[in-house]
Amino acid sequence: MVRVLAVSDEVDERLVADLSAVRGAALILGCGDLPFDYLRYLMDTLDVPLVFVPGNHDPELSGYRTARSGLTLRAGLPATEPWPPGAVNADGRVVDVAGLRIAGLGGAPRYRDGPNQYSQRQQARRARALARCAARRRRDGRPVDVLLTHAPPRGVGDGADAPHVGFDCLHPLVRRLRTPLLLHGHVHPYTTGVADLSIGATVVRNVVGRHLFDVPLTKGACGNGSSDRLPPS
Repeated sequence: MVRVLAVSDEVDERLVADLSAVRGAALILGCGDLPFDYLRYLMDTLDVPLVFVPGNHDPELSGYRTARSGLTLRAGLPATEPWPPGAVNADGRVVDVAGLRIAGLGGAPRYRDGPNQYSQRQQARRARALARCAARRRRDGRPVDVLLTHAPPRGVGDGADAPHVGFDCLHPLVRRLRTPLLLHGHVHPYTTGVADLSIGATVVRNVVGRHLFDVPLTKGACGNGSSDRLPPS
């Protein structure tokens, strides 16, 4: 088991004052729309890895690429990441961190101008590329343990208004990845309630605020730092 602190959308002031309630976490998973200073505080104070995907209120992050020499911009110029140092942006990637294999697909349905927003067709293209990345990684016999998204699947914990409608493409993506757990934010619990939902055998969990829980390890637990990236769309 890996004890995970999952956070999204709302800063929990109780954690800012005292982190004792979540001291057992071995990994932080962020589902978007949180200040990077807050994520850095959680990561540095708990001294555990952080994996996140961006939400529609986060800055544009797609221009950064990871190369052998470090982080670069698309033009190949060296860059300093705007997210917390050492954190892993899993958007469009499959990463192995703290023993878990995590696939990430950030962003929300496009409803106005702004970063990290996609039409249903654009996100479907990104989801297919992520599924191909996961298939390549699965050759080692390990499946994806967690699918990390910002927006929920359409019809599974999403909202009726345009900004909070879910993505259709997450249904076939879940079936292809065969992951036991999908974590998302974006839709605040007072809108939909807090109960877990499901797509087949996959648990769909809204982690707005903060949630502490255990994620089972699959066979052949992974180490830290390995990743595969979705190619530019």
